[in-house]
Formats: sequence, C-alpha cells, structure tokens
Amino acid sequence: MMTRRDMAMAAGAASVIGLAGRVAAQGAAPIALASGDPWPPRETIPLWPNGLPGGDSNRPAFNPSINGAPDDRQLWLRGVSDPAIHIYRPETPNGVGVLSIPGGGYDFVSFENEGANIAHALTPHGYTVFVLSYRLPGEGWADGPDVVLQDAQRAMRLIRSGADGFGVRPDRLAALGFSAGGHLAGMLAVAHERSVYEPMDAADTVPARPDALGLAYPLVGFDRKFTSSGSSGKLLGADPTPEQLAAWSPVGLIDEAVPPSFLVHSLDDGLVGSQNPIAWAEAVRDAGQKVELHLFDSGGHGYGPATRPGHPAASWPDLFDAWLTRRFEV
Repeated sequence: MMTRRDMAMAAGAASVIGLAGRVAAQGAAPIALASGDPWPPRETIPLWPNGLPGGDSNRPAFNPSINGAPDDRQLWLRGVSDPAIHIYRPETPNGVGVLSIPGGGYDFVSFENEGANIAHALTPHGYTVFVLSYRLPGEGWADGPDVVLQDAQRAMRLIRSGADGFGVRPDRLAALGFSAGGHLAGMLAVAHERSVYEPMDAADTVPARPDALGLAYPLVGFDRKFTSSGSSGKLLGADPTPEQLAAWSPVGLIDEAVPPSFLVHSLDDGLVGSQNPIAWAEAVRDAGQKVELHLFDSGGHGYGPATRPGHPAASWPDLFDAWLTRRFEV
C-alpha cells in the first residue's frame, strides 16, 4: 500500500514529466541553472491539475530567459501558465517548510536568484523549500490580479495538506517573499482567507495562513510613500481605483492574526525604499505580534541569498535560520 509520502513523490514525478513536456512543446529547451540544477526541477507539483480558476483560455506563451552577468546569472520566467511548487528537500529535514516566492515586479518571476538559490541557502539548515512559479496578472488572465493570490493560497494549502509526504509539519510553514514576491507573501499573510477562487478539492479546506513570514526588500503598499516602481501597474492595470490600491496594500490590512515577521532590507535600495519594511514592522508590533527587522547600510535590491563575496547583507539567511529556529523551537 502506498503511503502519503509515496503518493506525493509519485505525483511529483508525474508532474515534472508533464511540465517538461509542455516546456518542450512550447519550443523551450531544458535549462541548466548556474548551480547545475535542471529547470524544470526534478520534483514539481502543479497547483491546478484539474484546470485553472477563472479558465485557462488565452494561455500566454511560455518565455524563460537568462539574464545578468555570467557570475550573477538569473533565470526569469514569463508566460507561466502551469503554476507550480518546485520542491527542494534537505538531507536531514527539520520539519519546517518554506514557501519561497520570487519577485520580478509582477513582470517576471525571478526563479533562479530568489527561488532555486534560496533553496540552496536554506536546505543545508534542514528546511524543505517549495519555490512558487506563479501566473503574472498582466498576461491576459480573466481573473486579473486575483491570479497571484490564487496561486499563493493554493500553494500553501497543498503544502499543508500534503505535509506528511513532504516531511514537514503543517504548523511549521513559513512564507518567504522577495520584492514584489514580498508583496505577494504579505498579501498571503493578511488575505489568506480572502475568497479568490472556488474550492477545487480537499486541499482547499485547510488554512492558507503561513505560520511565519519572511520579507526581503518587500513592497508592502501602493501609497506614494512606499513605491515609485511600476508594480502597481503590472498588478492592477494603468488606472487602479483607490479601493483597489487599498485592497492590495497588505500593510494596511494587518491585524492581530498577522504571522510573526522577519524582514531584511538595505538602506541604499533605490527601487523599494526602506520605509516599506519599517512600516510593516511597526504595524506588526502595533498588532501585538512578534517582528524582527534587519536593516543593512548597503546592498541594493534584488540580491537573493546575497552570495557574492563581501556582500553587506550576506548574513541574512543565517539570521533568518536563527529566527525560525527560535520561532519553531527546532
């Protein structure tokens, strides 16, 4: 008889075969990441095997690209029409799962820098890492901005409902988001109960709230004081209403149910200002929840696990590990 773990592994194997086939069918060759890992990863589970919420007509053309310098290469994904969780397992699991949500300004998904590389930084500490590849709202989906929250909620529910097979505990799940992915992780933390899709199966009966939240150089709201970037336009369109901006500004939605939060940011970030994590930390504190904020004097934006030699923020993955260890007593 197959165990739940066996079924999860079998589902992952079948899913990656199907995803790899779709990649090939769209004219994209398999991609080798700088780490030597393949893309698609070997263990990949689609979020919506029975059809996308809102329908799947007008699927965008899948468009991966390699960007950056040779010593800082990055795989970016556009045209994601088969959103998935990509699983990286540690040699010795500690029972904690981390859903990594890459950024990209809602224009692309920075899969390598803020996904696969994050997994390589955290799996040695015992964390099982699930990297989310999600749909982009500006690529013609009928549900518009809801597609990103649909994918984030569904990812957390699939991880929690299949916790035994993944080797994690359902009450020890963290979300870790970067830049616009930090915005999405923040939305998941405060809008985990927002009804954005009709339940598909038993997985949709479990909570989508993360038990802990990590935000790296995050965008937390669409007020002018938070951003001068184009993320709001990519998410909400050219002329969002004040009501839309408020509904998608997670810092304004924080209440006592917000998860404990860990934040890292650099003061010289020219794209997303440090007022973002500071405002989040203050709101979480005012809501009576635990929060830890690390501000580095330099480092810029979009550095992922900060693996470049001498990077000022290189210590943040270890700080995050220490924080999660205290939080979950692992």
